[in-house]
Amino acid sequence: MSSHKTLSYYNDNARTFAERTLNVDFSVIQNRFLDQLPDGAFILDFGCGIGRDTRYFADRGYQVEAVDGSEELCRLAREHTGMEVKCMLFQELQAENKYDAVWACSSILHLPYDELISVLNKVARSLKEEGLLYTCFKYGTEEGIRNGRYFTDLTEEKLSELLCEIPQLQMEEQWITSDVRPERDEEKWLNVFLRKKRSEISI
Repeated sequence: MSSHKTLSYYNDNARTFAERTLNVDFSVIQNRFLDQLPDGAFILDFGCGIGRDTRYFADRGYQVEAVDGSEELCRLAREHTGMEVKCMLFQELQAENKYDAVWACSSILHLPYDELISVLNKVARSLKEEGLLYTCFKYGTEEGIRNGRYFTDLTEEKLSELLCEIPQLQMEEQWITSDVRPERDEEKWLNVFLRKKRSEISI
């Protein structure tokens, strides 16, 4: 039910959402992410929205696969990027050892906590060994519907508890930022880089 309500919000407000987010300068974190990847790395933009980040990565020579659960946002992202964008729910991710990195910017925060655990385990399987995940959450402890969408907020403590349920991923770095939108700079975000653990091969 929460997923349906959130998707309905983005389908109904896709154009307005696109106008608010397309020209936001997110380059500091985008570049921080890319600096940790090999040239031409294969990135999954997981919940790509309007395709702002997909285009940023592709323009810099990275291979990008873009997906989003909102049909309307997928349509707009195709227009913006000129690339194929797959309409897919987070829960439908089935890839294994495919991506060098997954970029989940302001996307999987819309999952209820239990579904977030399941989806992050799917993300871990989709990453190559020592692959990188970037994601971010509104900073706090609330969970539920706000402004027409479902949000799971995280603090450092809640994130640590969450990672206990995802054995393949380990913390690499976490930091707090203000919202990059000037009118919302009082909002805080928890940003995180997670790394897929190297497999231990017994002899």
